[in-house]
Amino acid sequence: MNWILLIIAGLFEVAFAFCLGKAKETTGSEMYLWYAAFLVTLTISMGLLIKATQTLPMGTAYAVWTGIGAVGTVLVGILVFKEPATFLRLFFIATLIASIVGLKAVSH
Repeated sequence: MNWILLIIAGLFEVAFAFCLGKAKETTGSEMYLWYAAFLVTLTISMGLLIKATQTLPMGTAYAVWTGIGAVGTVLVGILVFKEPATFLRLFFIATLIASIVGLKAVSH
């Protein structure tokens, strides 16, 4: 169950990075709404990470959480914010995914 919470926490990390990107693109009251959404998603992500680390190894949980956030944020950058999708960028994202899966596999 805590692995599921950790995955959800990682997805909320992607969401708070997305909110920062959207806030950067907007002005006025819309910008403040994106910053408010950032704070909400950040709080949820951290809360779920805290809950997950009560039973999962701290180093593994944190690495998986940041890995999910990193991979998800790069994909959101490519798909939503039209950032470049070069071969090397995708190659290193693939190695990061393999590392996350490996950490999950060797954790108790």
